Amino acid sequence: MRRAVIYLFYDKSGQVDDYVTYNLEKLREHAELIFVVSNSVLTETSKQKLSKVADTVWERENNGFDVYAYKESLEKIGWERLDSFDEVILMNYTFFGPIHPYADMFNRMDAIDTDFWGISAHKAVRPHPFTVALEMPLHIQSHWIAVRHKLLASTDFRQYWATMPPINSYTDSVVHHESRFTKHFADLGWRYEVAWPAENYPAVHPIFDNAALMLADGCPILKRRLFFHDPLYLDKQAIIGADIMREVRRAGYPEELIWQNVSHNAKPRVLSTNFNLTQVLDDNAEESVLAANAKLRIAGVAHVFYADMTAEIMKRFSYLGDHAQIFLTTSTPEKKTQIEQQLQTMGRQAEVRIVESNRGRDVSAFLVTCADVLEPGRFDVVAKIHSKKSAQDAYNAAELFKRHLFENLLPSPGYTANLLHLFATEPYLGMVFPPAVSLGYPTLGHAWFANKKPALALCERLGIKLPFDDTTPLSPYGSMFFARPEALLPLTKAHFTFNDFPEEGQYSDGSLAHVIERIFSYSSLSEGLICKSVMNREWAGIYYGFMEYRVQALLSQLPGFPLEAVTALQNRRPYGLLPELKLTLQRRSPHLAKTLRPFYLLARQVYHKVRSR
Repeated sequence: MRRAVIYLFYDKSGQVDDYVTYNLEKLREHAELIFVVSNSVLTETSKQKLSKVADTVWERENNGFDVYAYKESLEKIGWERLDSFDEVILMNYTFFGPIHPYADMFNRMDAIDTDFWGISAHKAVRPHPFTVALEMPLHIQSHWIAVRHKLLASTDFRQYWATMPPINSYTDSVVHHESRFTKHFADLGWRYEVAWPAENYPAVHPIFDNAALMLADGCPILKRRLFFHDPLYLDKQAIIGADIMREVRRAGYPEELIWQNVSHNAKPRVLSTNFNLTQVLDDNAEESVLAANAKLRIAGVAHVFYADMTAEIMKRFSYLGDHAQIFLTTSTPEKKTQIEQQLQTMGRQAEVRIVESNRGRDVSAFLVTCADVLEPGRFDVVAKIHSKKSAQDAYNAAELFKRHLFENLLPSPGYTANLLHLFATEPYLGMVFPPAVSLGYPTLGHAWFANKKPALALCERLGIKLPFDDTTPLSPYGSMFFARPEALLPLTKAHFTFNDFPEEGQYSDGSLAHVIERIFSYSSLSEGLICKSVMNREWAGIYYGFMEYRVQALLSQLPGFPLEAVTALQNRRPYGLLPELKLTLQRRSPHLAKTLRPFYLLARQVYHKVRSR
């Protein structure tokens, strides 16, 4: 079968990640023509990458969304040329694939006599979520619509595109194309098929809500949106990212292609939540783990401002193994002498360095005094800790914070070996740190404090481009973590000096050290390397108990699932009478609210039109 592919791409930075070229390479085995249309200006490197796997790479202005990209691509190729193909596939960049080989699907679908087909379909929804219509019909989803020659050459098909109304929003795209295409042509008598029929799956939106089931059935694509969609939706629908990735690994798809892309396209905390990137590590390590770790070049770096904590620091670092190199920094020659005397008494080896200034404390000591240790190629993994006392905090909170960090990073030899094994076996992993401390500190929901605006400015300066977490950045609070040097490149390339950091009396939220503390993880993600949070069993039990109690205490005052609860809280803000009426009706009579939804949508449209005059 002579097949052409029109592949829509968009990225606001013009960056084409490897999942795109991998997909197109695999499609080349089944397509004579690959036409890439980009709704964004591409970088020169990206254009070159695409040119190697596509026959045409066309950049156009981002107007009309995906619909007009397809419309104008069909016109640019020309109906006469298109008439020579048995099948033309309109597809886009919103999925990873092929998770399973395309050949199996093409062989099956080529044997079916039909006029158009798709990989997946969305079931009918009542009422229509975007208009006042009673129903959004079942429809093939627009990430993959294959059109056979008979329909392609028909007046019906060309008239569909010639009369396409302007597309000015995502809603327009769904209403005038995605949810319309299937019913429009079916009503005209054209036949269609779905490779993985929606009726075979329990959810209304199987490609999203039943992704693991569809992958297990051999579906070759995985939607990218799963990685950056609202975690509260995944919570309500019980969608487990780890189950999805298990199917991806079972199929043999290169996992690193996924992480390379989503690491800089998803909000860090959203990605971590949706794909279960928090792990509880065991205290016992198998021999195979120790053998794999033996190949790692490991450095331990600690700023020892409090010399009396030297023994504790060195005990923690002993869990890294005998082959680890240890670097200690401190603030005065006197402290250096004290530390070296303690090292001699313990019979331990470490290089002790004196910082030029204590401005920036452990952060500057790490990035400035130990810059040579962080050069890529010297070590595979660097463990960063420091002599933490938090004297400004209440005793219980300060002690808990210290324990939270030390005991979830370096509690025992076996646990530490299992942590290091993550780096030995996951080349796409850039950084590991404990979850946000939330006992004794008001971090959850507030942890940017005064640091978000300066963090945005610093990231722009460093070339770190990824969506920011809304309220609580996924970060190594306390600035203790394990990392690959490559994950720190945006920070080490900045060549900070001690003068960049505030003097001791100005060490507060909004200052450089506090800002960097929150973007260590962003540095890693911007390099295409994911972050994981780790805990030991004891701390997982402690945190889960308090977390469950806090959540149930909050939700007891609010309706339904967390998704509805958050919506209720947001709607309590002074947004106007209409949202308040909607909220009250949903809470008191959900069935009536569903019945009246079309009228609410109509009222909202009228309201916005009147308001915009």
